[in-house]
Order: sequence, then structure tokens, then C-alpha cells
Amino acid sequence: MFTIGLSLYPTAVNYMAGGAGKPLASEIGKLGFGSWQNWTTALITLAVVTVLNHFTKGILKLASILIGVIVGYVVALGFGLVDFSGVASAGLFQFPTPMHFGVVFDPSSCIAIGLLFAINSIQAIGDFSATTTGSMDRMPEDKELQGGIVGYGISNIIGAVLGGLPTATYSQNVGIVTVNRVINRAVFALAALILLVAGLVPKFASLLTTIPQCVIGGATISVFATITMTGIRMITEGGFTPRKSSVVGLSVALGVGITQVSGCLAGEGFPAWVNTVFGSSSVVVAALMAILLNLILPKEPSANG
Repeated sequence: MFTIGLSLYPTAVNYMAGGAGKPLASEIGKLGFGSWQNWTTALITLAVVTVLNHFTKGILKLASILIGVIVGYVVALGFGLVDFSGVASAGLFQFPTPMHFGVVFDPSSCIAIGLLFAINSIQAIGDFSATTTGSMDRMPEDKELQGGIVGYGISNIIGAVLGGLPTATYSQNVGIVTVNRVINRAVFALAALILLVAGLVPKFASLLTTIPQCVIGGATISVFATITMTGIRMITEGGFTPRKSSVVGLSVALGVGITQVSGCLAGEGFPAWVNTVFGSSSVVVAALMAILLNLILPKEPSANG
């Protein structure tokens, strides 16, 4: 979980600067990447979220992220950062076409996707553990983890039948649950309903996408920080021993280090899938390294020993 939080920081900063892949502000002005308008909007959003989260109670505290996004959106409107052109061109209703891409059972693709899902399940377990720890102050039970993994797989099967791409457990949402500690099933059912409506009503979905990325970045960077601190709390629980220091330190060093050096696993002799699986996610490398070290390194003597 500590690695998940660290891996999300570049994403948040990219959002705050205006969104990765956009032309530089020096090229197209205020709508470009890194413009002062983007950063001002992001920092105002962050300030609202932080103030509400630490200086208020009740609904204001629980809705700090939502209120921060609303305030940031208004500021972005003033700077001209909101683009409504996509809303006008979007349709009113569109149902996905089942099996749009057909079904082809290619052995190499099946093995690659199966491997990716198996490895991504490690990240899912970390997300489930952090969510339970942050919201309920306990680790999840085995049956809860099993149910989460099964549900994750079923949702991807249904999505594939409807022509959708594979999904992940999205670590960004872990921090939101940790911040507001809202775990009521009715709330998540409502969130799922909103996403379902967005999937069926393109005009509504396009309205949601008018939220500038700098606003999203300002609202979520504190969430990502919460994920990291939750990971630290999980690491230090029960004391910080030399063995734990080696497991955590080496795992994070390899996980974060490999993803920071682009193409370090794409050299001659490495199959393409190695870089795809291990070179793009620090969480996968860190998790596998932690499991391996935990099995290899000698156990420390117990306090009673």
C-alpha cells in the first residue's frame, strides 16, 4: 500500500499541471500543460479540501472532496479551462453492443491476459486491505478478500461481453474511503448507479468529463497522501524491526526504481511482456519482492523466545 501511494504521486502532479499528454503552456497558453492557471486552480481545490477536512465536522468534512471539486470547477470556469464542446456533440442514449469485437481465443493472448490478471490481483488485495484498514481499523478476512477478487473477475467478464476494456481496483478510490470512512453499501450502490447512467447517457458522461484535470489533481493528491500514510501505518504496526526494514526497503526500492527508469526491462533478451508486466507497475514488483523476501529472510525471534 505504501508503494501504491508513492506510485500515484506522479499521476496527481500531472493532473494538477493540466493533464499528461497536453501541449505545453508555452505553446498554446493557459490551456496548456503547466500553466499558472492550472496550478492556481489545483492549489485552490487542494486548499478547500484540506480546510474542510481538518477544520469542519459533519457533512462538510465528509463531503470535503466533492465541495473542493465544485469550488475548483467554478475557478476553472473563470479561467476558461472548462470545455463544453463535447457535451453538445454527445448523444442522449447509447446502449453498448454485446460482443462488439467478437470472440477469438488466441492462446498467447489468453496466457498474457491471464498472467496480468493474476498479478493485478496482488494490487487488488493491497487495495482491499488498505480500504479495510483505513475505514474499519482491521485487516480483511480471507473470505472477504476472496469475495473481492471473485467480484473483480466477474465484473471484468461482464464488461468484456459488453465490449468494455479490463478494469482495475483503482487505488485512487482507496484514499477517498480512508478519508471519509464511509463504507455504507447504499452509498456504493448509488455510485454504481451514477456510473451506469454515465455509461448509457453519453451527454451526462461528457458533462462529467468537462471537469478539468487540474481540479481532479488538486482534489486527489491529499487522497494519495492518505494512501501512503495508511501504508506506513500498516508497516509500523507491531514495531519496525530490521527484518521488516529489509523487506519493505528492498521491495519499494526495486518497485519504484524500475518504473522510474523507462525501458530498463525492454533491452535485448527480455521478452516484450516482461516490460509490460513488470516495467509499468511499481506495485507488482514491490509486492512480488515482498512475498519473496518474506519467505527467504529468517524470522525474528519472538518476544517470548
